[in-house]
Amino acid sequence: MLLAASGGVVDGLKQTATEVGEKFGFNTSLFVSQLIGFFIVAFLLQRFAFKPLQKVLGERQQKIADSLAAAEKMKADLARAEEDRKRVLAEAGQQAQKIIEEARAAASALSEQERQKAVADAQQIVAKAREAGEAELVRLKTELRREFGRLVVQAAARSTADVLTNDQKTRIADDSVRQLAA
Repeated sequence: MLLAASGGVVDGLKQTATEVGEKFGFNTSLFVSQLIGFFIVAFLLQRFAFKPLQKVLGERQQKIADSLAAAEKMKADLARAEEDRKRVLAEAGQQAQKIIEEARAAASALSEQERQKAVADAQQIVAKAREAGEAELVRLKTELRREFGRLVVQAAARSTADVLTNDQKTRIADDSVRQLAA
């Protein structure tokens, strides 16, 4: 019953297809030749147009993927270079700070040395000035004694000019000079 029903439906469809084909002018041999032509054109397009096009698209897609990978690598390299730059700058800053501190210490030591040298020079100048002052004082005292002795002799000579002899005058002058020297 199923076969009879299915045979009837299939036959009905065949009949309907045949009627539609005749109504629209369906030609089986023309249809088969067009179908064969379609498959030949599809095969040729597949072989000479679609496959090379897919190959070019695949290469382009690979280039894009490679470019993206290279861009990511460059980004990573740039980040690494930035970190290296920051590290180098930090190290340079530390070294500069160390150099500055060393320079300050050296300047302080040099300043201290120069101050000590200046103090020593000042002490030498003061000592030389004292020595020069003492020498001048000794010279002035000697000159003063001579002058005083000369004045004493002159005064004694005026007052005792007629009374004392030359030996007595010389002895008085020598005694006066000795007393002044002491």
